[in-house]
Amino acid sequence: MILHLNQHEFINTLTPIDLSIELTAHDNSLKAWGQGNPEIEPVRDDNFVGSVAEGGVVNFKNILFNPHAHLTHTECCGHITKEFYSVNDGLKNFFFNAQLLTFIPVEKNNESVITLDQIRSVDIAPDVEAILIRTLPNGSDKKTFNYTGSNPPFIHADVAMFLIENGINHLLVDLPSVDKEQDDGKLAFHHAFWNVPKNPNTIRTITEFIFVPTEVEDGHYVLELQMSSFKNDACPSRPVLYRREQNQ
Repeated sequence: MILHLNQHEFINTLTPIDLSIELTAHDNSLKAWGQGNPEIEPVRDDNFVGSVAEGGVVNFKNILFNPHAHLTHTECCGHITKEFYSVNDGLKNFFFNAQLLTFIPVEKNNESVITLDQIRSVDIAPDVEAILIRTLPNGSDKKTFNYTGSNPPFIHADVAMFLIENGINHLLVDLPSVDKEQDDGKLAFHHAFWNVPKNPNTIRTITEFIFVPTEVEDGHYVLELQMSSFKNDACPSRPVLYRREQNQ
């Protein structure tokens, strides 16, 4: 389907770019924060087994996972507040003008960080509502890596205010977190982006564990941020990009 954005541009919904990492229950599944593998197991009792392969009439399985640790997820300020906030309560629109940026993290003091200077070096279009950050190197091992104890790259907290000042409400990264793995619980970027605890912003979202294929070029897109309906601070999500194409 062709959807016209204006008299000059359109998107083709038949050519989506899926940025999500799916949940798998294998030893090489994606994981972080000290969590083991997700579990996907048939329901079993004395009179029933939820597996056709084992003689059941249907496949009927329980799934045990952590959205922050095992797959692409979108989170809201409720991730770090005493009060309960659900990401699905805050996110009511799902299509956004988006810009994809790619950076090589800067090495400082045995840490890898995306800096404010790097973000400032890029011209962000005035109508952009969502920023996607892809880090290099960009191997497919990002989909199966165990990030626990790996000290992965993070985003410097100063970037949060810059994004807010530029009208960015949605940040998507190919990292397990926008903050460093070990920071004594400061979570500096999370707090700055959501203005916690002073006045929690319930509209802005952070999506972590995306994967942007290498062949997808930096530039301007339309983002569709699909999310599962979980009453939780974070839920599994499926960010999808559409290329902005010119009318002939």
